[in-house]
Amino acid sequence: MTTERAAIPATASEREMLRGYLDFHRATLAMKCEGLTDDELRRQSMPPSTLSLLGLVRHMAEVERSWFRRIVAGEDVPLIWSDSFDFQVAHDVRGADRQEAFDAWRAEIEHARRIEAAVESLDTLAHDRRKNQTVSLRMVMLHMIHEYARHNGHADFLREGIDGTVGF
Repeated sequence: MTTERAAIPATASEREMLRGYLDFHRATLAMKCEGLTDDELRRQSMPPSTLSLLGLVRHMAEVERSWFRRIVAGEDVPLIWSDSFDFQVAHDVRGADRQEAFDAWRAEIEHARRIEAAVESLDTLAHDRRKNQTVSLRMVMLHMIHEYARHNGHADFLREGIDGTVGF
């Protein structure tokens, strides 16, 4: 499957810009993973790091679920692979199933899009129980863009180390 990455609008409302950047980064992670074997997706960067592309996909599924379903929508749903939002659990890909990881990630993105679209305003507030703080939808979307951008940088290095592919 070839991922299409829509152009980020040059002029749009704040919300459309945030959506555009978030979807751009979601598509970038998908593109970094395209065309790789299961073993390549599981390949770790370098000891002692357990960082891998499949681990990043699993981690971002957890992040999407946490911010949009658990915090913004207030749903009482468990995390997917861990009980404590432990980064290392999502990155332990030794027995991880590729299809399960990508299906979970895509499903969480669809939940996130539905939840975000249903929220009236970027100023709408939600409660983050982990940090016991109030957050706005604006902050959540900006945080998600930051999270993807940071991890897409990791994905750049991982992909280059696997087959020399750079850019996109």
